[in-house]
Amino acid sequence: MEMLLSSLAILSGFLLLIWSADRFVMGASGIALNFGVSPLIIGLTIVGFGTSAPEMIVSGVAAYQGTPNLAVGNALGSNITNIALVLGITALVTPLMVDSKILKREYPIMFMIMLIALGLLWDGELSHSDGYILIIGMFVLMGFITWMGLREKNRTHTPNNAQDPLDTEFSEEIPRDMPTRMAFLWLFIGLIVLLISSRLLIWGAVNIAHTFGVSDLVIGLTIVAIGTSLPELAASITSALKGEHEIAIGNIIGSNMFNLLGVLGIPGIMTGAILDPSVLTRDYPVMIGLSVLFFVFAYGFKGKGGINRLEGALLLLCYTAYMIVIYQQST
Repeated sequence: MEMLLSSLAILSGFLLLIWSADRFVMGASGIALNFGVSPLIIGLTIVGFGTSAPEMIVSGVAAYQGTPNLAVGNALGSNITNIALVLGITALVTPLMVDSKILKREYPIMFMIMLIALGLLWDGELSHSDGYILIIGMFVLMGFITWMGLREKNRTHTPNNAQDPLDTEFSEEIPRDMPTRMAFLWLFIGLIVLLISSRLLIWGAVNIAHTFGVSDLVIGLTIVAIGTSLPELAASITSALKGEHEIAIGNIIGSNMFNLLGVLGIPGIMTGAILDPSVLTRDYPVMIGLSVLFFVFAYGFKGKGGINRLEGALLLLCYTAYMIVIYQQST
C-alpha cells in the first residue's frame, strides 16, 4: 500500500510540477511585459529560469528534508537528461538547426560554468561557501544575458541588419494582454503549487529509494531528474515542431546553466553535502562528455549547425547506456 501511495505521489507531483511551472513562467512573463521589459530579455532570463523552477524547488525541498544528495543528483541528472534524452527525442521528432549568434556565444559560458562547478566540488564536498558562489554566479549570469541581449537587439535594429530570429520567436511565445493583477495571481498560484508538488514528489521518491535500498543520489539522477526535465521536453518538442529551433536549443542551454548554478547552489547554502564518490567519478564526467558531444553536433564548424535524427539517436543511445550503468552499480 505504501508503494502505491509513493508512486501516486511521484506521478501527481510531476504533473503538478509541469502545470505550476508553466503558470509561474506565464505570470512572471506577463508582469515583466506589462512593466516594459522586451520579449527577448524575458525569453532569455525569465523563461530560461522558469524551466529550471521545478529543479530549484525540488532541490530546496530535498535539502530542507535532509536529502541534499538527492538535490545534487537532480542537478546533474537533469543536465544529462536535457542533453541526451530531451534533445535526442526532439531531434528524432524533427531535426534541429542552430543559427543564432546569441546561442553560439552561450556554449562557452555553459562550459565555463561546468568547469567552475567542478572546481568547487573537487574536494568531494558541497559547502556553504560553494553554494553562495554558485547562487551569486546565477545572478551574474542573468545580468550578463540581459546585457548581451540588449546589445544584440540594438545591433539588429540598425537599418543594415535584420532582426534576430530569437526576438521574433520570443515575442510569439510570451502571453500578451494579460492584466498585471492576473499575472501576479498566476505567479503566486504557480509558486504555491510548485512547493506542494515538490513535497509530494520528494516524499514519494525517498520512500521508494528506501524500499529498494538505493541511494538518494540515484533517485535524483533517474526518477526525479527525468520528471523535472519534462517541462524542457515539452517546450523543446513544441518549439521544434513550430520551426522555432533556436528556442528549443536555447531552453536546454539556459536550463543547464541554471541547474549548475541555482539547483546545485541551493542545497549548498541550506545544508551543505558530502558528495557520493560516484558524482565525480561517474556522473560529472558523463555530463561533460555529453556536453562536448552536444557542442560538436550543434555548433556547426562549417556553416549552420544542428542535430539530425542520427545524432539524436546517438544521444538517446548514450542516455540508455548511462541508465544501464547506474542500474548495475546500484544493484
